[in-house]
Amino acid sequence: MKKASEEGSGQVSRREFIKASATAGLSLAALSAKVPVAFGAGSDVVRLGLIGCGGRGLYDSTKCLSAAPGVELVAMGDLFRDRLDETLKALRNGLGDKVKVTEETCFVGFDAYEKVLQCDVDLVILTEPPHFRPQHLKAAIAAGKHAFIEKPVAVDPVGVRTVIEAAEQADQKGLTIVAGTQARRMPARVEMMKRIHDGAIGDLVGGQCIRTGDAMRDWGLKERTPEMSDMEWQIRRWLFYTWLSGDFIAEMHVHELDIVNWAMGSPPARCYAIGGRQARTEPEFGDSYDHFAAEYEYPNGVRVAYLGSQIDGCSTKSFERFVGTKGTAYTDWAISRIDGPQPYEYEGPEVDPCLRQHADQIEAIREGLPLNEGRRIAESSMTAIMGRISAYTGRELSWKWVMNASELDLNPPEYKLGDLPVPAVAIPGKTPLI
Repeated sequence: MKKASEEGSGQVSRREFIKASATAGLSLAALSAKVPVAFGAGSDVVRLGLIGCGGRGLYDSTKCLSAAPGVELVAMGDLFRDRLDETLKALRNGLGDKVKVTEETCFVGFDAYEKVLQCDVDLVILTEPPHFRPQHLKAAIAAGKHAFIEKPVAVDPVGVRTVIEAAEQADQKGLTIVAGTQARRMPARVEMMKRIHDGAIGDLVGGQCIRTGDAMRDWGLKERTPEMSDMEWQIRRWLFYTWLSGDFIAEMHVHELDIVNWAMGSPPARCYAIGGRQARTEPEFGDSYDHFAAEYEYPNGVRVAYLGSQIDGCSTKSFERFVGTKGTAYTDWAISRIDGPQPYEYEGPEVDPCLRQHADQIEAIREGLPLNEGRRIAESSMTAIMGRISAYTGRELSWKWVMNASELDLNPPEYKLGDLPVPAVAIPGKTPLI
């Protein structure tokens, strides 16, 4: 039966996995029994601020408030009042007295993040659209706050560098940064990666990274009202605008590319990609593509093929496969398996990785432990951005160039709810390399 999952007929998608964990997630007691977490001062209150009150903000703040005792939400900020009110209502209904937010600690507008950071908070969750995350992380670290930041952490090379600088400053200040790459906290994948790095499949010689499906056609607002400005419409439909999301290779598939970097032990050295849009051509899909394919070459010469799409009616697959001189390793959201002279398949206990990532950070904050995933998630975000830039321009790129020389900065002319033309859809060979 598990072999069939590898071929796609029984595949458990990431969204199905998350939905299932949200519905039937482990209680805190069950989590602690399976993966012990020690708190030196468990009664100390960790005061939480939420910046970005959409669906992911609701999800992450719920998990954070449920991950350990003594965590309270005290401030919230979003660009739109309706999103803040909806999320606040849901949190109060679900978590009761863990939500200490008052009208005086609710903030709306482009500067809402600054006002949240001025409150008495210890930890902030950064879940505004990816475009805003470098700016928000930089401000959070400057204000002396711990940060949980969703992926991707940037949409362009300039933003990636900002995140890396903020991560370095966090180390200097003893602040924690945790990224929303929950696959790294799935026991099955952790154990499989340990075995790969210990040589269970020999030297790595190649790999695959595939994620197709998740068309997202019905995501977000369906219709634009007459009074809605360009800026508001684009932010409310942010997934389909490259300046806001980084396109789906970055916004969604950074998970899979992060797993590849994890196995390889580094980001890639070079990349060459292609892509386009054939199915999602309507104006409401902005300037985003609906398919990408890339070859990533790693410093040791190993090449990994990536294939990604968001197109209705196509087979849904999501897995990574690594080929070594002594065997192969396969992992998806349900299976982690090694085939070869040292066969292995994980059959141990599972935990909710989305809960665990917050529990780890709360423990680190209370114990004063080092925990900083900023550079790692910045590099994985850049891996995805590199693939997008290569596909958009038709140019082969080196890691050295995108990390150090690219001047691509997708900031709009101004942050104002007004006119903002949609960029033309990228055409390989014509779109300039910046």
